[in-house]
Amino acid sequence: MIAAMIYALPFLWQGFLTTLAVSGLVVAGSLLLGLVLGIGLAFGPRALGVPIRAFADTVRAIPLIVLIFTVYYGLPALGLNLEPFWAAVAALTLFKTGHVTEIVRGAVQSIHPGQMEAAKSIGLTFTERLAHVILPQAVRRFLPPWINSVTDSVKGSALVSLVGVVDLMMAIQQVIGRTYEPMPMYVLGAIIYIAVNAALSVTSRRLERRFAATTA
Repeated sequence: MIAAMIYALPFLWQGFLTTLAVSGLVVAGSLLLGLVLGIGLAFGPRALGVPIRAFADTVRAIPLIVLIFTVYYGLPALGLNLEPFWAAVAALTLFKTGHVTEIVRGAVQSIHPGQMEAAKSIGLTFTERLAHVILPQAVRRFLPPWINSVTDSVKGSALVSLVGVVDLMMAIQQVIGRTYEPMPMYVLGAIIYIAVNAALSVTSRRLERRFAATTA
């Protein structure tokens, strides 16, 4: 068992790097898009809020595996051919953007409206009100659910193996095909996923304490 794990490490390391790349791109892309859409949903006009709400509700209602297959097989039918890696990243980013949009909306709307009005009364522009009044306070309420969303992104990245991306899960399957020892490989994979998500949880708690101290 130990020998099989040692043999598997180089292969799993390459798959793990792919998992980190997918997760990093998805987290960055969904954070950027979710921030813009969440603010638009919270403060934009109805004509902007309705399509954003429709998008967020739709992508959150679709099972992730269905969304991955829809992007992977559907885009070529429209003449847009993406490599499996980028198709998987696009699908995961769409899925997580819907969640981050709701997290951002909830965080910024949890700040008392009177603070926005007070900032407006002293002549701050909308951008300045967001940057200096709303967002600094909303960060504390944004972080815990967002970190949970990040850990979900790491776990959800295992589904990219279904479209041929050699991530950690696919690497595990390939090693099992060579060694015929599934249990050690799955145990090792579980340890890696647990280690990554535990590190994210620790980081989340530290960030929460830091922001709590700076805003106290």
